[in-house]
Amino acid sequence: MVTNNANKDKAAGRHRRGLLKRRGLLERSEGRESGRQEVPVKSFRTIPKSDADLIEFALNLEYLEAEFFLYGALGYGLDKFAPKLTQGGPSPFGGKIAYLSPLIKDVTLQFALQEVGHLRAIKNTVKGFPRPLLNLSSETFGQIIDSAFGKKLYPSFDPYANDINYLIASYAIPYVGLNGYVGANPLLKSPLAKGLIAGLLGVESGQDAVIRALLYERKDEIVKPYKWNVAEFTNHISQLRNTLGKGGIKDEGLVVPKELGAEGNVTGNILAGNIFSYSYARSPQEILRIVYGTSNERTPGGFYPQGGRGTIAKSFL
Repeated sequence: MVTNNANKDKAAGRHRRGLLKRRGLLERSEGRESGRQEVPVKSFRTIPKSDADLIEFALNLEYLEAEFFLYGALGYGLDKFAPKLTQGGPSPFGGKIAYLSPLIKDVTLQFALQEVGHLRAIKNTVKGFPRPLLNLSSETFGQIIDSAFGKKLYPSFDPYANDINYLIASYAIPYVGLNGYVGANPLLKSPLAKGLIAGLLGVESGQDAVIRALLYERKDEIVKPYKWNVAEFTNHISQLRNTLGKGGIKDEGLVVPKELGAEGNVTGNILAGNIFSYSYARSPQEILRIVYGTSNERTPGGFYPQGGRGTIAKSFL
């Protein structure tokens, strides 16, 4: 009986490994167990250069999200978690572990792992490029919040201080990636590129929805030590992104004028959407203006002190 059970266990193990191999997951699962994360073998397929450029542009944002969430949850980033994915790019600076409750830390870690998966997916489709230099410092986020409110806050906003602050800081990141994927989708030509972007967009949208839902639950809570509540913070951040992007209203906070709510009937705005309640699109230029914090796609700054990488981002530098 013992022998039979052992044989069954071995057979089950072989079956599981076979499934993992077919799904491209074996290397990753073994990498976690050994403390290393290897990039799966690439199998590039031919796609138009214009599609490849748009997909690679997204890498800039995926690097930012992966690093921010990894640092927030674990206190370290890709250099330790999956060093080969960086392709030798410079280490980010300013990132640190956030003081989070078990729930928010769990959510953040899941986001981080999802972003690592996005990096793998993109790099298995296009050549990619080394990680750009990223500024994840509290000072950068503090400057964003100061700009959103039009004055310097005291003390300076610290994204890593607690749940609310970290969620507000997170509010400022995945949504821009979502806009980029919506904007890129109609420009893509190949089914491979469209499938990849659709898959990435689905998860980015989910992340944004989770962040907004967690914040909406606390929309009336004052963000201490300041005098504004959570909803007011999101509204100011969204207004700032609209101003920086120079593309009109493509961003909305958690509470809006009734005419901007779904079907013009509500002020609650748990998901941002246009008059038909579908997602806003942004061009690469608009996105660069926002993430640089300069309102100019040719002037790096903000999260990207040296600018983004790839054909599209570099074409403006």
